[in-house]
Amino acid sequence: MASITKAPKGSSGTARANAGPAGGPGHRPPARTRPRPPLRRIAVPWLFLAPVLALFGVFKFWPTIWGMYLSFFEVRPYLGNRWTGWDNFTAAFHDDLLRSALWHTVIDAGATVVASALLGFGLALLLEGPARHVRLLRTAAFLPVVTAMVAVAELWSTLLFPGEYGSLNSLLGHLGLGPMPFLSDPDSSLASVMLVQVWKSAPYDMVIFVAGLAGIDRQLYEAAALDGAGAWQRLRHVTIPALSPVTTIVLTLGLIRGLRVFTEIYVLTGGGPAGSTESIVTYVYKEGIQNNDLGTASAVSTVLFLVTVLLTCLTLWWRNRKEAA
Repeated sequence: MASITKAPKGSSGTARANAGPAGGPGHRPPARTRPRPPLRRIAVPWLFLAPVLALFGVFKFWPTIWGMYLSFFEVRPYLGNRWTGWDNFTAAFHDDLLRSALWHTVIDAGATVVASALLGFGLALLLEGPARHVRLLRTAAFLPVVTAMVAVAELWSTLLFPGEYGSLNSLLGHLGLGPMPFLSDPDSSLASVMLVQVWKSAPYDMVIFVAGLAGIDRQLYEAAALDGAGAWQRLRHVTIPALSPVTTIVLTLGLIRGLRVFTEIYVLTGGGPAGSTESIVTYVYKEGIQNNDLGTASAVSTVLFLVTVLLTCLTLWWRNRKEAA
């Protein structure tokens, strides 16, 4: 026979109704506390990450912090650094060379990110699919991305070499068009450098777009086809809207890549001719290494770093807000 327990004084009727025989319908088993994972289970992943974190700390985080620190000093090796406050920033942004480099960087970043994204999207539409030959073509198209930028720039330097000794100019000479000063003319040098950047970065954007295309529900295309939508309408009303998050990522990465352009400019033109291809990073290199003005170089680098972080944060904020809407 079940024992009837007297509810404590002041308890509610609900509590009395829940009282019942052990194991009965009204019995509530005590909540089980989830055991904490052992310390070893927590520490092992961090031990595997420790070498990479140490490398990042030595070669990424510490140089960034140290560079921001030096931006407020006149760096004088062996004599001691002298505090200058904001003077390095003021002097840098009153320099006409930096203004010109900033303008070139904005043009370069804006043009290359759009051209690379469009070309990458077109390649993704052509090379999207599980067929074996398509995978081989995607691999071949991706090769410029995994090739060192110095090697790519040297290759294009040979192709675009001014005069009849350049590969492309030699071909133009056989066609009776004459040599073109691709890299030696201030009017065409920046466009030639941007061509190299697009050639290298478009396959990277292609891979991101291919991943986005693979995630689109095929039933959307079938429903659009049943409604009589053609290929262009399906692309416009199904594919492009579905790829909006992917496009945001591609554009953000492209802008960051464009703001940091250095290797291709340094190898192809060195910032010339007449400063027509000077970028922010080449300006930093010349100020810090050639002119031995590490304070000004650090100041410009700090501003570039903060702009990059701000751009990334704004993009993530806009993307999260759009997804939540």
